[in-house]
Amino acid sequence: MAESTDLEQLMNSFKKFAIHGDTKATGKEMNGKNWAKLCKDCKIIDGKNVTGTDVDIVFTKVKAKTSRVITYEEFQRALEELAPKRFKGQSKEEALTSVYKLIEGKEPTNIGVTKMAKTAAVDRLTDTTKYTGSHKERFDESGKGRGKGGREELVEETGYVGSYKNAGTYEEKTKAK
Repeated sequence: MAESTDLEQLMNSFKKFAIHGDTKATGKEMNGKNWAKLCKDCKIIDGKNVTGTDVDIVFTKVKAKTSRVITYEEFQRALEELAPKRFKGQSKEEALTSVYKLIEGKEPTNIGVTKMAKTAAVDRLTDTTKYTGSHKERFDESGKGRGKGGREELVEETGYVGSYKNAGTYEEKTKAK
């Protein structure tokens, strides 16, 4: 059968999938959602021989009647049930070893979980070049926000009137004379 190092890797993968998405999880028990994610991410579900329904049925079969989670031992029993179905041409032991190899060292993936909406409406609403009035003042020419300077009128205490063009040139004029 499988070696002890392979079983340790299997146990590590079980723990990683068991705690995925649940801040209170200890890693000793896995819920049905994470079991289905493990089967999907590790390619146990192939769409032909093993489907999502098969995975759910096996989960329900191996868990305790009143329980909503499976332990590591029940997890191994579930894999024993799915292995011959996934690898039909192999013996039970070979099929189980093949399933172990699919799972070993794997972690839950987050690819494609959240996608940013990229529609014309969102682009139009977030295009800062089309802003008018007081909202236009909140962004510089490149479209980057100015922060507090764009929301509030910041007072410069230089001693010059706000619209004076030659601010800071008095010293140069007096030195030249």
